Amino acid sequence: MMAAGNSLDVRIQGKEYRVSCPPEEREALEAAVKLLDDRMEDVASKTRSTGEKLAVMVALNLAHELLAAQQGKPPVSLDDEVPRRRIKAIEAKLDAVLAEKKQEDLF
Repeated sequence: MMAAGNSLDVRIQGKEYRVSCPPEEREALEAAVKLLDDRMEDVASKTRSTGEKLAVMVALNLAHELLAAQQGKPPVSLDDEVPRRRIKAIEAKLDAVLAEKKQEDLF
């Protein structure tokens, strides 16, 4: 990251952006850039999303976490919902197969 006057050059997902930033807020902005870049990398690796779709998904997750924090709720990433639904579907299938197997064992 490079500073120039009241702006800062940052890199997110390999792209350069110049952001207006007073010197006293640079450290906080750098932390925000790192958080955003890390989240985008994480979501991209899980969803294979890119570009605008990736940015919107990450923004939605961060907004959800912010609102939960403001309401005093524990943070839950929206991305966690997809694996939870898949796990529940797999559990339901396993339960059905096991119940069927028990039925077969009875006869």
